[in-house]
Amino acid sequence: MKMRNLIITLLLFVCASASIMGQTRYNELTFPDLRSFDLPNVESFDLKNGIKVFLVEDNELPLINMTVLVRAGSFMESGDKVGLAGMTGTVMRTGGTETYPGDELNELLEARAASIETGFGMASGSAFMGVLKEDFDDLLPVFKDVMLNPAFPQDKIDLVKTQNRSAISRRNDNPGPIAAREFNKLIYGEGTVYARYTEYEHIDNITREDMIDFHAKAYNGANLMIAVIGDFRTRDMKRKIERTFTDIPRGTKRELDFPPVDYSFDISVNFVNKTDVNQSNIRIGHIGGRRANPDYAALQVMNQILSGGFSGRLLQEVRTNLGYAYSVGGSYISNIHYDGVFFITLSTASENTASAIEASLNEVVRLQNEPVTEEELAATKDRMLNSIVFRYDSKNKILNEQVSNTYNGLPMDAFDRYIDEVRKVTVADIQRVAREYIQPENVHILVVGNGNEIGDQLERLGEVNSIDITIPRPGQQRTEAAGDKAKGAEWLGKMASAIIPESAEINSLTIQSEIAMQTPMGAMNIRSTTVYEYPGTILQELNTPQGLINMEFRDGSGTMRMGQMSQPLPAQQADQMKRSLNQDYVNIARNRNNQTAEYLGMHEIEGKELVKIHIGPDADITFYIDPENGLPFASKVSNFNPATGGDTDTYTFYENWTLSDGVNVAYKIVNKQDGEIASTITTNSHSAE
Repeated sequence: MKMRNLIITLLLFVCASASIMGQTRYNELTFPDLRSFDLPNVESFDLKNGIKVFLVEDNELPLINMTVLVRAGSFMESGDKVGLAGMTGTVMRTGGTETYPGDELNELLEARAASIETGFGMASGSAFMGVLKEDFDDLLPVFKDVMLNPAFPQDKIDLVKTQNRSAISRRNDNPGPIAAREFNKLIYGEGTVYARYTEYEHIDNITREDMIDFHAKAYNGANLMIAVIGDFRTRDMKRKIERTFTDIPRGTKRELDFPPVDYSFDISVNFVNKTDVNQSNIRIGHIGGRRANPDYAALQVMNQILSGGFSGRLLQEVRTNLGYAYSVGGSYISNIHYDGVFFITLSTASENTASAIEASLNEVVRLQNEPVTEEELAATKDRMLNSIVFRYDSKNKILNEQVSNTYNGLPMDAFDRYIDEVRKVTVADIQRVAREYIQPENVHILVVGNGNEIGDQLERLGEVNSIDITIPRPGQQRTEAAGDKAKGAEWLGKMASAIIPESAEINSLTIQSEIAMQTPMGAMNIRSTTVYEYPGTILQELNTPQGLINMEFRDGSGTMRMGQMSQPLPAQQADQMKRSLNQDYVNIARNRNNQTAEYLGMHEIEGKELVKIHIGPDADITFYIDPENGLPFASKVSNFNPATGGDTDTYTFYENWTLSDGVNVAYKIVNKQDGEIASTITTNSHSAE
């Protein structure tokens, strides 16, 4: 039996081996050419008022989709109202119309399983309706009403402003978006139409009248295209569109004239310090090109060889062979209306930052100096052709392509021409365009990473320019008016002497306390041990219902530990701890001679006459001093609230001053916002060294 099993096994192995030997190797396989596309019939015509219409019948499902392309966008905004286009597009839909207010519109569409959406991008706007065939006639007038008669109710405007402010407040949370934003500024120039970003001040400047005016400029016949696809008869749909949209005023066609990009090739090394990350997010590159460039196809093939996914040279060398990058890629962007960007993007461990940049640039140089092989070129073109075929794999995509080509002034056969041009790209073309259009010696390098971990690596690449990504507050000013500096210094001295009576040298302060906080989830009690190591360190242990949390802040950055988990302190929290150090009354007292204080007169709080002084600029805190003992009775700090676009004042009241180890500490602290108690801190003991 064993011999029989052995023979069967050997026979199976021999048969399998013969089968494998008989197979064609992967690189010897041949494939037929891509089949030609069977284009659907696209019916196009113009209405009397200049609206261009495109219709495609598709009766596979009982659905009809209508898209209106609008020749307008954020390029029309003024520099002091960046964000107007996007906010206008949002409120057109959320606010609804006089006939169909936003909330009622939501209910109507939900009941019909339909959707209506509106919006504006940089170079175009759009309105979309997707409905069941049976509901098209009923909802077409609603769609038109939303497009042409938006109500722009103030409550929906306020809501979109709050949402935009919230987005601004979070824009520095993640390194990837920071890198993309700041690199864009390096390429196009900060404040240009291509590198403008909405700020709090812009939001404050935008009014309902601005939205009404922007909408009126955008929606007129000469600047609209309508594309409809779905289950309908062309003759019937044409009649419905003529009946519905012909009465829209023609207006004047808007030319898509974008300002030229002012760019000079040069090298720069730029750094954004983000201490709550442990890897570097990197962008490298320079200005790109235009779609009309005769070398467009060759540049796209070159880019695929360099950075085309798992087969691209960047990934193979920088990630796989050298192990420098978690992810790496890039693109040579050729825009239609203005110059695009050539860039390489990668993320790497902090200690590999400079090496990863050098390795990436070396691959560009190699592409310029060493011709690619015929095999690599053929494989790349095959991947591209097999991929881009999916741009035309549905009637809807084909319709969108034709509408887009018409909108952007491209020929109807632009796609077919592109495929033909890709097929014709040669080895010599790749090396030629790499040399002609890519300048690795003149690139902008941008790194978003942890300066403490990166160290001086970037200096070997060139002089390093530090970029400040602090989010500007609207009309940012000091919170208090100017006052009497001489009297301010006098009263600061009295306060400092009351806090540290013997002018002792205080280098550290440890406070044991209990914190009662009001949170959205209810009251929370926390036991706290806080150690101030002046001038720049806070060590804090918080015993919370969720467990023990340890935070350490030193010289602008910190870490947070909970159990076995440790992570960098989020930038926003690190900023808060830095402010708390600057505003700490003991730190101010021990550093009295380096503070700027201004006397602002007498001020009454809770029936008590108090001396009011402001200390700035770093502390930016106002103290209300008890003239009888020189100790702070209260203080006020103003923090920007993204939801309202204004400042929120927090008042702190100090009680039960206790002297120990040469320093006075308030053993009861009550923090109030909008007159409500936010937290109460009760100190049990303190010690100083």
